[in-house]
Amino acid sequence: MSDWSILSITTFLPLVGVLFILLVRGDDEEAKTNIRRVALITTCFTFIVSLFIWGGFTYENPGFQMVEKHEWMGGIFSYYMGVDGISMLFVILTTFLMPFCILASWESVQTRVKEYMIAFLILETLMIGVFCALDLVLFYVFFEAGLIPMFLIIGIWGGPRRVYASYKFFLYTLLGSVLMLVAILSMYWFAGTLEIPALMEAKFPENMQTWLWLAFFASFAVKMPMWPVHTWLPDAHVEAPTAGSVILAGILLKMGGYGFLRFSLPMFPLASELFAPFVFTLSVIAIIYTSLVALAQEDIKKLIAYSSVAHMGYVTMGIFTMNAQGIQGALFQMLSHGLVSGALFLCVGVIYDRMHTRQISAYGGLVNIMPKYAVAFMIFTMANVGLPGTSGFVGEFLTLIGAFKANTWVAFFAATGVILSAAYALFLYRRVVFGSLDKESLKSLLDLSGREKVLLVPLIVLVIFFGFYPMPVLDVTQASVDALISQYSTAVEAAGHLPAVAAVAQ
Repeated sequence: MSDWSILSITTFLPLVGVLFILLVRGDDEEAKTNIRRVALITTCFTFIVSLFIWGGFTYENPGFQMVEKHEWMGGIFSYYMGVDGISMLFVILTTFLMPFCILASWESVQTRVKEYMIAFLILETLMIGVFCALDLVLFYVFFEAGLIPMFLIIGIWGGPRRVYASYKFFLYTLLGSVLMLVAILSMYWFAGTLEIPALMEAKFPENMQTWLWLAFFASFAVKMPMWPVHTWLPDAHVEAPTAGSVILAGILLKMGGYGFLRFSLPMFPLASELFAPFVFTLSVIAIIYTSLVALAQEDIKKLIAYSSVAHMGYVTMGIFTMNAQGIQGALFQMLSHGLVSGALFLCVGVIYDRMHTRQISAYGGLVNIMPKYAVAFMIFTMANVGLPGTSGFVGEFLTLIGAFKANTWVAFFAATGVILSAAYALFLYRRVVFGSLDKESLKSLLDLSGREKVLLVPLIVLVIFFGFYPMPVLDVTQASVDALISQYSTAVEAAGHLPAVAAVAQ
């Protein structure tokens, strides 16, 4: 039991900011500025507090640390929190990106500022809760409740088709989770507990594992999103405000990958082994198909959204290779994608705030008047392609190594996505940044402001730093990944199966 409830403090600290915002009266410019300041200070302070989780974490321990537990209703439900090497990274990523979302909305959001900032702070609490929860019902509450503020962010502060996009986002993700709720009830009926560590040790019958795996897959596949249940994502990204797109791509998509690692592999290892070829197939289709679709886009945001689906294909492929390289690569890819895709959406927001259009054809020759912007956009584009020396390369390279060890054909087809990503990313960059400055509407644009530099420079530093030195991330996850693979392989071999894609950590 933790003497200092650092996880609870980190999780619920944003709600303190909500209380302060509610105390702000008036709707004039001064009140709006005060609300923005409170939200920014709250998110920055939450990030600082979350660093104590990193500082107090023991890398060599594969189990859950900083555990907090309080039982209710005779132990049926419990407030049970903890982090391991897998979940801790996502907590830090969430708290790190939130101040960027507040800064990105500083000037672009002028209506209902109080409600907007409250929605983001509540969303932060719910996202952190997903990664810290060790009780299945608690996880489900955080997981599903996160839909509500995101639904409002898209539906109220989004673009012209915001209502359609928000309802599509809500219905897709909610319907996918209904089956997961049924599965949770079945798991409690069988194991007599809702505690995630205990359920990891519960040996569900093979036939039951199959149905439970499919139920959880229905939810996590939509959340990722995997092909063919990905169609809500481009609409949500296009209509969402810039900060909404950042948090959607940076954190919410990662909940699906986290769910596979937390539930599917350790709790349903036999079903995971059975369905691995199915996941490989969907992943390869996602990588190739959505990359080709991205090539045909004329909207910058929609192109980056399809790019996200393709990159999540590498994540699901890496997870189900069931070897150290694949899973480590998937984790690193999720972290890198959170930084890179968030930065790309911020870059889109920079020019959208000036021109109020996301059409690629409306731009061209920006390097002539916005050289600093061109450099920042280039670095994130190269990271999105997976250029060596950027964080994008490390994740893709490790997942491809893992895929090669599991199935050479899967690795071969997935590798074509690297070529396709270079095609659509460089195509976008050339049309927006290079060329002659012919359009009169562009000639008066100003380069990056001080606020925009504060937004982009830290992300540039991290993307390059992790590209050259990924060990701070890999060291944190190694013990938990090794334990996960060992547990998975032991379960598969004990059932008399010959693991097709499993590899025990060395």
